[in-house]
Amino acid sequence: MSQGVEFNRLMLEMRAMQMDAMARAKPTPVETPDAAAPSFADMLGQAVNKVSATQKVASDLATAFEVGQKGVDLTDVMIASQKANVSFEAMTQVRNKLVQAYQDIMQMPV
Repeated sequence: MSQGVEFNRLMLEMRAMQMDAMARAKPTPVETPDAAAPSFADMLGQAVNKVSATQKVASDLATAFEVGQKGVDLTDVMIASQKANVSFEAMTQVRNKLVQAYQDIMQMPV
């Protein structure tokens, strides 16, 4: 959930920057991010990797259940499958927000 909060904060900052840019006649220098803070690209890459890992776990559990491996319960398979589905849907929503933010930025007057 911290990634969702971080994404919402980023969206608010981007909208504030957009409003500030529209209010000013000349561009202002952009501040460099703190070196200790992870970059947005790194955070996004980690989120995609986590979604991929969740889907792999669900797939492995489903395969183990299908071949009749002992210790794999149907409820575990269904829970893992739902976790993978929810994480994928969340990632899709983040992607949609990023695309919308990109389109908003590209439509800003220069």
